[in-house]
Amino acid sequence: MQNATNTNEALLEVNNIEVIYNHVILVLKGVSLCVPHRGITALLGGNGAGKTTTLKAISNLLKSERGEVTKGSIVYRGDRVQDLSPADLVRRGVIQVMEGRHCFEHLTVEENLMTGAYTRRDSKAEIRRDLDRVYTYFPRLKDRRKSQAGYTSGGEQQMTAIGRALMSRPETILLDEPSMGLAPQLVEQIFEIVKAVNEGEGVAFLLAEQNTNVALRYAHYGYILESGRVVMDGPAKDLRENPDVKEFYLGMSDKGRNSFRDVRSYRRRKRWLA
Repeated sequence: MQNATNTNEALLEVNNIEVIYNHVILVLKGVSLCVPHRGITALLGGNGAGKTTTLKAISNLLKSERGEVTKGSIVYRGDRVQDLSPADLVRRGVIQVMEGRHCFEHLTVEENLMTGAYTRRDSKAEIRRDLDRVYTYFPRLKDRRKSQAGYTSGGEQQMTAIGRALMSRPETILLDEPSMGLAPQLVEQIFEIVKAVNEGEGVAFLLAEQNTNVALRYAHYGYILESGRVVMDGPAKDLRENPDVKEFYLGMSDKGRNSFRDVRSYRRRKRWLA
């Protein structure tokens, strides 16, 4: 497997991890990936491929679901971090935006955003400046800042969740299924904001996404997961042009996305799993 960058340039490294739920269910089977400084890295695959589990393993949220990393290592800025608490990891600059646009529904949009700064010890003026900067990325949120979050649209809730993450001043954001349940126009808008934050703030992204077509247009590097394994990786541009990726991930049939394992030619392509 190729690496997205040289080891000395890596920000986040996941090295051959296995994840087991309830002490018996093996979900990830030797997953390795690398997220470079200031990079956008896509983690691609269908439902059940292991994308969300990979993100939760990195952000140390598995224990709440009776899951654990049983093999391998997770390294951030050269330090093993898999035994840190999620709050400690946030203080180090890594934060996850959960699948499903989780917001505090009874709070206003602005109150939701401010909860993202709870780990910080900065002055009110600094936090206010960051809030204003979030509003420059999400002008719709500024218009809705006094609205109760539970009554905003799905797109606005996704923006709120990402904006709240930005309020923690992260170095790396783990973004889980940002396009889920959103109209195509909103999906493009969310990914344009991800690109702007990456380029303007230098924030690295590891995004788990089923929408391979959109993700590979915005990512710099991609990994494709199937059944808890990385079956292919490479620069996003190369993956977009790869005929096998086009067949299995960019083309949809009435029966849905095919699996590598479901086609006659799988034996010829078994080298992908090496």
